Amino acid sequence: MNSFRLIKSKMSSKKILCLFDVDGTLTKPRQVIEADMEQFLETLKTHASVGLVGGSDLVKIAEQMKGMSVLDKYENVFSENGLVAHKYGEEVHRQSIANHIGEANLQKLINFSLRYMSELELPVKRGTFVEFRSGLINLCPVGRSCSQAERDQFAEYDKEHQLRSKFRAALIENFGHLGLRFVIGGQISLDAFPEGWDKTYCLRFVENAGFDEIHFFGDKTSEGGNDYEIFLDSRTIGHTVVSPEDTRKQVKELLNF
Repeated sequence: MNSFRLIKSKMSSKKILCLFDVDGTLTKPRQVIEADMEQFLETLKTHASVGLVGGSDLVKIAEQMKGMSVLDKYENVFSENGLVAHKYGEEVHRQSIANHIGEANLQKLINFSLRYMSELELPVKRGTFVEFRSGLINLCPVGRSCSQAERDQFAEYDKEHQLRSKFRAALIENFGHLGLRFVIGGQISLDAFPEGWDKTYCLRFVENAGFDEIHFFGDKTSEGGNDYEIFLDSRTIGHTVVSPEDTRKQVKELLNF
């Protein structure tokens, strides 16, 4: 048996979970998954288990994955970092940030964020600057109702001026004592959630499921990004990707198909 076949044989004998970030990893930022990636994931399911873990809520993940049928296509779908967890299409877990930190602290965080964002001068501002989700608060300086062109424009502006990094530093300074984490996700926003409620939260649902290896693929794996903690976690083998095309390339190289 040559070395290629030997590697393939060893990989195929293992029970592997490939866990994917969604936005920027399986899809272009806030875009719908393309047909070739859909087909690739279907092929991948013949080689490994496939799971999704996104920072967005389930509605937004479903929008990018072409509908709520996403829950039937993949064994594990973790929205809001796994704070809302679905297995075989059924909701098995839901966590609440409001219950965890209390209404008073929640309002202090929201009020501070609104004041901070109100003083930013950007190329454009739209609506929905604060979005309350079950397990986290999403903070968006440009406003989540911006168009795709405005989203792209803000992303470039943010790269130059580091607006979200500065906002994150201010949030850590003022609310870090509450045990909250603040991470940069996607093109336009930050997520705020209690310590330990990052994407590693989802691992509790798969770490004892008999997998020999759990591979995580994400595009925000640098410190401060919302893939950072799960990328470094000892329970996963982390892979940094830069696009859906890169994701396909790396998975094919990993599993030799």
